[in-house]
Parts: sequence; structure tokens; C-alpha cells
Amino acid sequence: MKQGSMNRSCLCSVLITTALICGAYFICNAYLAKDFKEKLLKWEITDKMHNSTDKMQNATTTSTCKNFNKPVGTEALPQGIIEKTSNLETQHLWNYDDTKKRRPNHSMSLLAMAVGIKQKELVNKVIQKFPPRDFAVMLFHYDGVVDDWKQYPWNNHAIHVSVMNQTKWWFAKRFLHPDIVAEYEYIFLWDEDLGVGHFNPQRYLSIVKEEGLEISQPALDTSKSEVHHPITARRKKSKVHRRMYKYKGSGRCDDHSTNPPCIGWVEMMAPVFSRAAWRCSWYMIQNDLIHAWGLDTQLGYCAQVCFFF
Repeated sequence: MKQGSMNRSCLCSVLITTALICGAYFICNAYLAKDFKEKLLKWEITDKMHNSTDKMQNATTTSTCKNFNKPVGTEALPQGIIEKTSNLETQHLWNYDDTKKRRPNHSMSLLAMAVGIKQKELVNKVIQKFPPRDFAVMLFHYDGVVDDWKQYPWNNHAIHVSVMNQTKWWFAKRFLHPDIVAEYEYIFLWDEDLGVGHFNPQRYLSIVKEEGLEISQPALDTSKSEVHHPITARRKKSKVHRRMYKYKGSGRCDDHSTNPPCIGWVEMMAPVFSRAAWRCSWYMIQNDLIHAWGLDTQLGYCAQVCFFF
């Protein structure tokens, strides 16, 4: 009896111990599983946060790259609605589609002049040399007179800007910003009193393109024009010249000369700029510039300079 009682007591102790061990195991396992799930959840959240941060950084980097080429002030705008440049073409209040189709894929240039009514006959002769299909015309009226130009057929197609007692450089700085005239292949920024009896702008531009010139001017006929600098004078046996020669007196010029007016110089009365050269030259025009004295010696920064007979 005693032996049996002891066996049953041991068996009960083993069962109780086993039960306690199993209970402890399941309790610990449940606790560890819960702790593991919490850590796993934290890892997932952290991983998502890192991914989100990376995406935000990538998005920021991409956005920064996209905004890099945008004009200042347009960073918040979608790329598709940004219009970086403009032109001087007039728009009808009706038949807008016809206006847009008027000159498809046709390169235009711009003739801009500061004019007064007293020189209207000379101005008319100049403008008539520039066919409206190939040239836009912009007139800067320094005398305030605009209506008296209505007698000319081209008047309604020209752009008129009127400010009293200002020079063409004042007008050019304020109304010919490179982004406004970016669509024009060449800019003729001329005085009003030029004789153009033998001038052909289409022929002139064909030579400009053939020679790859950025800034140029028509050469002067010494029998009809006052020549202040010999480099601007016409040479009968050459189509283009880039320098002048002077072997006597002061201000000598030879093959070794590297400064204006021996080389790289145009007169400010009739310069012709390419689109790229005008974008450069516009930034050199000071706001208080009147007659452009001194600017003519600095144009070499922006382009090669040549003259035509």
C-alpha cells in the first residue's frame, strides 16, 4: 500500500510539473509572439517610412530637376502651360485659328526704328524695302506723333510705341527683351535717316547666313554718306570685310590689330543682330544709355562683326 501510494504521488508530481512547464511554455510563447509581432509591425512601419522618405526625396529630386529649366516664378506651374517667349504679332479678336496659321514654319525678322514725323519720307522708303511676309516692323515714336503715319499702307501692320524724347536704345532696352523677340531670326535696329536705294534685305541676310555672322551692318557708300570710321566704308572688290587697314597718322590698323575700330566694330546707326547675339547684347545696354557711345566697342563679346558692300 505504501509503495502504491508513493508511485501515485510521484506520478501526480510529474504531471503537475509537466503541466506547469507546458503552461509556462505557452505563456512565454504567447508573450514572445506578441512582442515579435509588435517589433515586426514597427519594422514594417519603419520600412514604409523609409520607403516613403526615399520616394519623397526622389520626388523632390525629380521635381527639382524639372524645375531647374523653368523660368523663375513658374516653379509651381505644370510644364505644359508655360509659355517662355512671345512675339510682336498682332492677334485678331476673331478668326483666331486663321491668325495662328498665317505663317506656319516661316522664319521672320524684325525691323525696329526710332522715328519722328519729320523723317517720314525716309522711313517710308526704308520700310518699303522690307516685305511684310518676311519682316515685322516696330516703330518707336520719340516725338509722340502716331496718327500722322496712317497715310502709309504698312502702318496698320506695324507696332507703334510712343514715348517723348527717347532714343532707340532706351526703347530697345524696354520693349525688345530677348524673350519677346526670340521668334525673330534677325533684329535690324536702325536709325531713321538711312539711304536704302540699293539695299536688298533678303540678299543681305543670305550673305549673313552664308558667312555665319552674328552682328553686322551694311557698309556705307562713301560718295553718299559721311564716314566716321573707315571700317564702315564699302569696298568694291569684297563681299564681306572684318577689319580695316590704316598705315598713316594716329590710330593705325594692320594685320596685328585686335581692338575696335580696327576689327570687331559696327556703327550704332544700323546694326543687325542675330537672335543669339541680341540676347547677349541686350544685357550690355545700360538703363541710362542714350546714344550707345562705347557700346560699339564692346559688341565683340557677343559675336563676330562684319561689313558688307
